[in-house]
Amino acid sequence: MKAVVIGAGIVGSLIARELTRYGFDVSIIEKEADVGWGVTKANSGIVHAGYDDEPGTLRAALCAKGNAMYEELSKELDFKVKRTGSFVVAFSDEELKILKELLKRGEINGVPNLKILDRNEILSMEPHLSPEVKYALYAPTAGVIFPWDVAIAAVENATANGAKLFLNERVVDIEVKDGRVRKVITDKEEHRADIVINAAGLYGDEIAKMAGSEHVPIHPRKGEYIVLDSRVSKMVKRVIFPTPTEKSKGILVVPTLTGEVLLGPTAQDLPPEMKDDLSTTAEGLNLVKEKATKLVPDLPFSEVFKTFAGLRPESPQKDFFIKKSEKVWGFVNVIAIRSPGLTAAPAIAKYVVEKVIEEDMRIPLEKRESFNPTRKGIPHFADLPPEKWNEIIKKDPKAGKIICFCNNVTEREIIEAIRRGARTLDGIKFRTRAMAGRCQANFCTTRVMKVLARELGVDMSEIMLKSGSSWVVDGKVRK
Repeated sequence: MKAVVIGAGIVGSLIARELTRYGFDVSIIEKEADVGWGVTKANSGIVHAGYDDEPGTLRAALCAKGNAMYEELSKELDFKVKRTGSFVVAFSDEELKILKELLKRGEINGVPNLKILDRNEILSMEPHLSPEVKYALYAPTAGVIFPWDVAIAAVENATANGAKLFLNERVVDIEVKDGRVRKVITDKEEHRADIVINAAGLYGDEIAKMAGSEHVPIHPRKGEYIVLDSRVSKMVKRVIFPTPTEKSKGILVVPTLTGEVLLGPTAQDLPPEMKDDLSTTAEGLNLVKEKATKLVPDLPFSEVFKTFAGLRPESPQKDFFIKKSEKVWGFVNVIAIRSPGLTAAPAIAKYVVEKVIEEDMRIPLEKRESFNPTRKGIPHFADLPPEKWNEIIKKDPKAGKIICFCNNVTEREIIEAIRRGARTLDGIKFRTRAMAGRCQANFCTTRVMKVLARELGVDMSEIMLKSGSSWVVDGKVRK
């Protein structure tokens, strides 16, 4: 049976991988030049514990399940997940009431080991937090990942199991005949389909309209972020939340996998037509500073080396919209995947295949014996013991040639990223962390471009930052 997954974010990628487990002929269609470049690329990267979601919702059902699945998934797909734990902090007895409600929700949702701490316990664990803090809800199962790592790994594993990936293809129409989906039509070709999985993120409502399917309207909610250099990594060990509001979980302080400290996001609702607005603003970034320093007063903003904005798909019903279409057989919506979509993603993939496709659509499934669930990531040689790294260098000198000095990325790692599909500077960055360090690509861009041009057999003027017309150079300035 032919299945087409629209969208190669973390949710679409994991669904595609799950479909290959059952022998579907899978095609993944992505409008960007690489995997995980939409909502997946620009969020907080938090594996939430699962206490925040209203019991009885899909979000609540799938968040705690998804959290528990990350350990095994990270082993199978060889990406990093760090169980930092999290605090939701309260500065008053009034906010303590909200913590108690979150604790009750978490227990109903099956979140283990939640407890409320007092001021002395909190500051003994996180001494840089504000001395004004009174209470905190502690969730030890919370953690952090790089979301794009998961999407890239899932697509690599899916394609190794037979899926086909189509990048730079924008869906322009979906052909429906006799009440069934037949084709997904892009700006490049037509893809025959028996089942279409709509995992198109911010554009999920627009894809559903093409098929004539029921859907929920989606609008973007912009979140602006500040990133502090890894030199401040000792200031926080856990993800720090303020007491949440009805609108958002608030502006957070997040220790990343590689030691940087992420501050944000804001929560600005934008009209549906602004689904490409990734601009940052002085107002938004000042708000991030104000709210973050309320949590951690001594944050050194002299260590800021990056700001950015991300968009998340919001909808009026405040829950995931995951169901088969009652109007068009074979069309499945997996849309309005707002927070905690990242956490729930592994469970969403299982739910779509086992509940929606097998149970609701009554399509019998049988696991393939030949399915291989494992994938190896690109080795980062600087993580190895020096003697082991030296042994590798003797066999392959490119494994000892540093291209990115901030993150100690070698030429061999960049070549491997290209072999796995990177065709742009951002494609290299998200696979290797070259150009993502303190200098923000000031020293290594040309080095990476030279390797890309050489390995792809093109002129440097053809190398793009990401997609479209994002040239870095447009020709030679001298012979």
